[in-house]
Amino acid sequence: MPEGDSVYQLSNRLQWMQHREVTATSIRVPRFATVDFTGMTCERVWPYGKHLFMEFSREGHESQVLHTHLKMEGTWAIHRAGTRWRKPGHTARVVLRLADAPKPDIELVGHSLGLVEVFPARDYPQRMGYLGPDMLVRDFDQEEVVRRISEHPHLEMGRALLNQRFVAGIGNEYRAEIHFIAGTHPARKVGEVDVEKHVAIARRLMWANKDSPVRVTTGIKRAGETSYVFGRNNKPCRRCGTLIEKGFLGGAGDLERVIWWCPQCQPPSPSWSGE
Repeated sequence: MPEGDSVYQLSNRLQWMQHREVTATSIRVPRFATVDFTGMTCERVWPYGKHLFMEFSREGHESQVLHTHLKMEGTWAIHRAGTRWRKPGHTARVVLRLADAPKPDIELVGHSLGLVEVFPARDYPQRMGYLGPDMLVRDFDQEEVVRRISEHPHLEMGRALLNQRFVAGIGNEYRAEIHFIAGTHPARKVGEVDVEKHVAIARRLMWANKDSPVRVTTGIKRAGETSYVFGRNNKPCRRCGTLIEKGFLGGAGDLERVIWWCPQCQPPSPSWSGE
């Protein structure tokens, strides 16, 4: 699943949309199929954690926000209108054409998006107010994140870092790397670890990667050497040589429950069963 840095970079790539008029709209989600931004102007595009937002306005009408989430497989593609799409048409969830005269219009296509919704811009604070501080804003409120997490001392720290109500933007890859660098097992309880240390590491890692096309937590960009434990089951720990282990936090299931750790550098609690 794309993490906050991926959506941050996507938003940066879509800044060309601002101040362009929408010339055609197709939202292929039943609930919002009749929504039409045609004739409206894109006022801004911005990220918040793992969420992407686009605001459209027209004089005399209420501004509208298109809210999307990539989830596991979502992507956005840019084409010239009339050219062939690189992905199958049946995966398109949002299709927007924007003016680019005298050239053909630019077509923006959201494929396999996990979430698509439209709402009035005035509702944005109420709808998204449940999210914790965004990890990638310049004035990141670290103290607030520490406070939110610390209020749940019996929750596993690995779950706390992925809870978007506590902090927005951290995903499974960063979670694995944060815990390795901190020297803690993801199943350790919030009350057993240094919460401020974990949040500081998260901020440092994500801020360092916010503009990088290759996510690196080890400081080494060579293929296969960019991470400490994420995706490295049964491979030697880069610090001590012990084989990395893989398990689940909260039972087997979706990808976000998968965890990786070094049993020597990140010993689990004796009572932890691996689920």
